[in-house]
Order: sequence, then structure tokens, then C-alpha cells
Amino acid sequence: MVSLWLVWLLSGEVQPMRVEWKVGELTREALIYKPAEASEGKSPVVFGFHGHGGNAQQAAKSFHLHQEWPQAVVVYMQGVPTPGKLTDPEGKRNGWQHGPGEQDDRDLKFFDAVLATLREKHQIDESRIYATGHSNGGGFTYLLWAQRGDVFAAVAPSAAVSRFVVSAKAKPVLHLAGENDALVKYDWQTRSMEAVKALNGCTKEGKEWAKGCLIYESKTGTPFVSFIHSGGHRYPSEAPGLIVKFFKEHEKKVTK
Repeated sequence: MVSLWLVWLLSGEVQPMRVEWKVGELTREALIYKPAEASEGKSPVVFGFHGHGGNAQQAAKSFHLHQEWPQAVVVYMQGVPTPGKLTDPEGKRNGWQHGPGEQDDRDLKFFDAVLATLREKHQIDESRIYATGHSNGGGFTYLLWAQRGDVFAAVAPSAAVSRFVVSAKAKPVLHLAGENDALVKYDWQTRSMEAVKALNGCTKEGKEWAKGCLIYESKTGTPFVSFIHSGGHRYPSEAPGLIVKFFKEHEKKVTK
């Protein structure tokens, strides 16, 4: 059962709703930005996931997807204390589950609860639901693709890896990676990117899609786009615009 507590927060020109859910024994929360611009029909939905040690407010500030796509419903979900794979082994900082079944799938269940609320409370477009995240949030984006793939039209992980790609269904993917990432090694990310390209049936050679980006086409309409920058484990300033551009290019076929 979903419990809602709506509090309007001042945040520049756009005011998000802070919403709470009771999921199992935990009270979870997210910031939801309703479309800032009126549009005809139903709205696309974008989920954003912060990295380990982050929070929803920080994600809203750094991702600012609600500003890049004012016609969309944008949801920044809040993680809870989680043991990290590379840092924070005691789990004192907020994060997301790394694999299916971990922590009784508490974060996958949280996602299900949020999506159910969006379907009930907002006019959302089922053919345009997307997910993106950075670092641990990017890993959770990959996990969502593998475990809830039928929901999404496309996903965009940043600075992340996943061993669960092989169990996912082909889907358009944009991956952002830093060549000098000292935390999530670029070589590790390369292996995940190659796995995605193989799963999606992509061409071996890429061509320019946007500045700094290569697109690897697919006959099944599930291309892979890479944005490789020279930096480290950071969320690149170009990311929000590129992610929204990519999402706008892909819709999912919905069976009625």
C-alpha cells in the first residue's frame, strides 16, 4: 500500500513534490517534477538515480533533467544506506542495490511503487519511460533494464558497469564514461559497453551522433551510443542535454 505525503519545496522556478511511500519496513521518498510546460496528450517520464553517498536533491541539481525536458515528469528517487562495492563497505551512505535479490529487492520494489503512483496520479506516456543514473545509480539503471526492461523505452547509465546486461532485452542505450575514471575503471566500463553492443546487435564501427558521441546502429532499432570523455569519475556537464536528446529519439511500441 502506498502512503503519500506531499510537500511543496521551493527550488528556483520549478517546485517539486516530495512524496513518501511505505515499502516493506522502510519509508522511501522521491522528488517528482511535474511538467513545467503544458503539452497535449500524455507526458514522458524520466527516472534519475544519484550515486553512492548522494541524494535526490543533489541529483536534481546536477542532472537537471526537468529543465532539459520541461514537458516530462521527472523523478529523482532517494536511496537508503547501502554497502558499497568499491567504497563504504559498512553501508553508512545512501545507495542502491547492486543485484537482483539483494536487500530483499527493496529498491526494485521501491521503483515499482513509484511507477504505480505515477500511473495513478499522472497522465504518463507508457511508450516513453526512461531511466538514467550516475555511478551506483548507473549500475541500478542497468539493473532496472535487466529486471524491469519491459517498462523502458531507453536507458542512459553513467560511470557504471553491470554483469546483468546478458539477461536484459535489447534496448536503446546511451553510456557515458570517463577514460580516467579511478573508481569505476574505464576498462570495466568498456566490457559492459561491448556486452550491450553485442546484445543489441550493433555494428562494429560507430559514427558521429553528437559532439563526442558515437552511435552504433542496430537492425532491430536498438542502437548503442557512447559518450567518452577524458575526465575521471564525474558527471559530465554535457550529460543532461545528451541524455534528453537520446531519450527523445526513442519510443517503445506499446501493445494495446
